[in-house]
Amino acid sequence: MGRLRHKNLVNLQGWCKQRSDLLLVYDYIPNGSLDFFLYGGGGQRCLSWEQRFRVLKGIVAGLLYLHEEWEQVVIHRDVKSSNVLIDGEMNGRLGDFGLARLYNHRTAASHTTNVVGTVGYIAPESARTGKASTRSDVFAFGVLLLETASGRGRLATATATLYWWTG
Repeated sequence: MGRLRHKNLVNLQGWCKQRSDLLLVYDYIPNGSLDFFLYGGGGQRCLSWEQRFRVLKGIVAGLLYLHEEWEQVVIHRDVKSSNVLIDGEMNGRLGDFGLARLYNHRTAASHTTNVVGTVGYIAPESARTGKASTRSDVFAFGVLLLETASGRGRLATATATLYWWTG
């Protein structure tokens, strides 16, 4: 996955392994993660509608690249607001590929023994069947979209949570 290169992904620049230590060097992304903008951390910063739309367009472009445009299909499996980083021009960039899997185009969804991802972003069919697919990432993006538009968490404690809005 170190060969992935897209303007809306956090790109791996290099790595070093000594004994059991592994150091990964990624692009520097100055504005931090989307969840900080949505939920604050000290001095909460607010995103305008234009900025929110720009961030989401970036993530859509990154997912399209992963799912259809790269030499293999990349299923991220952990699309969420804390894995969306915002660069200096307020573009959304998808990062943290620790759970991602590669597949050849035209290959069926993967079977996993453990459901991975973050509660609230996991597609119900993935939780039920243990299969991850590009559709799983699209479901998680839908939750992210609603979260970004509403400014409320994926598991908000109101009568209607974002999880049920997308189900």
